[in-house]
Amino acid sequence: MRIRALIVAALLLLAGCTADGGGDDGPVTLRFQSLAWQEESVQANKDLVKEWNATHTDVKVEYVQGSWSSVHDQLLTSFEGGEAPDIVHDASDDLADFAYGGYLADLSGLLPARLMSDIPRRSWETTTFGDGVYGVPFLQEPRVLVANATWLKRSGVRVPTPEHPWSWAEFRQITERLSGDGRYGVAWPLKEPVSATLNLSLSTGGRLFHRGADGKVTVRFEAGDEVVPRTVHDQVGTDRSASPTTLGSGGSDTLPGFFGGRYAMVPLGFSYRQQIVQQAPEGFDWQVLPAPAGAEGLAQGVSPQTLSVAEDSPHKKEAVAFIDFLLRPRNMVRLALGDWMLPTGTRALADPALHTTKDDWATGTALAAHLRPAPAQSVRGYAEWKDKVATPAFQEYYSGAIGLGELRERLEEDGNLVLARYQR
Repeated sequence: MRIRALIVAALLLLAGCTADGGGDDGPVTLRFQSLAWQEESVQANKDLVKEWNATHTDVKVEYVQGSWSSVHDQLLTSFEGGEAPDIVHDASDDLADFAYGGYLADLSGLLPARLMSDIPRRSWETTTFGDGVYGVPFLQEPRVLVANATWLKRSGVRVPTPEHPWSWAEFRQITERLSGDGRYGVAWPLKEPVSATLNLSLSTGGRLFHRGADGKVTVRFEAGDEVVPRTVHDQVGTDRSASPTTLGSGGSDTLPGFFGGRYAMVPLGFSYRQQIVQQAPEGFDWQVLPAPAGAEGLAQGVSPQTLSVAEDSPHKKEAVAFIDFLLRPRNMVRLALGDWMLPTGTRALADPALHTTKDDWATGTALAAHLRPAPAQSVRGYAEWKDKVATPAFQEYYSGAIGLGELRERLEEDGNLVLARYQR
């Protein structure tokens, strides 16, 4: 019996040495969950994983495919079940609850100086919660106006540039001028209206979320917050210069009408250029214009894509080393080109490949300096506030079902009740 007990003990000890994915005799294995979905982006990520594995015999990376549509719930389940990937791809506006909940590792003492200095402070603010850094922001995209270049040229309107953008008032006037005969100056795809409204409102001085001296956040819908939603509302309901049928649509849903000459412009994320290049009919002439500017110029909010490390990962240093490799300037450019987005790193952003006139890369790159953390970036309870309060309120306001006063009341009163539960 004693011999059997010794054998069992030895086997248990051996299992304990190897269960974490890499004992003394084998390489460490890291699971990297990527949310890349476009073919070019998936290939760029897989190629970089392959290059890492070819040059690192002691630390191997396993590529795991995730999905943007279900990432929050999927990660929450995996965190609570102790089965989270070591390296987590997400967006910065999804990190607050995970960071405060203790699911993500604080990277502030692990990140190399090269990476910390290459990414601007304003980008690091998107992944900083309290005193910790819970992700590395690496890709971002401005919202832009994608326009029918032929239509604009024929109309004779002034075409904006990043140096001389339209104001919001001018934008409204021009969309009205471009409309008529069943055609619209703009189509707003606002199936998800909250982030678009809040992020564009930074240009007009909108903040919406205000943090007090006690650290608690309250919602106040003030003058700067009104400009963008009022513009959209009036384009749809007063000027008839914006299509009412696209308010419940996603960005991709507007492209057939755009190609068909029904809309002169569509506000979209910069990465939609890839779909346009693939789907536009032969000879269709399009161009990228900056979003309108307000009192704060071209400022707009962004929620960069991020790479984080699970708090439960036993190999945090190795995970950070892989992230550092993935985000070397040359590699960050490859990821940006694959996703048709902008890198956060200053050295990558300076790469000539991102400053070409082809596909209007240069227009988007010119907007990079104006990108700021999204207003809701560090707000606990934002996801519930957005889903239960803000999304239906904005949808009803844009459709004309409620007025500005009721919009304000619901965002503030109902919204602060939701946030209060997370700040007790």
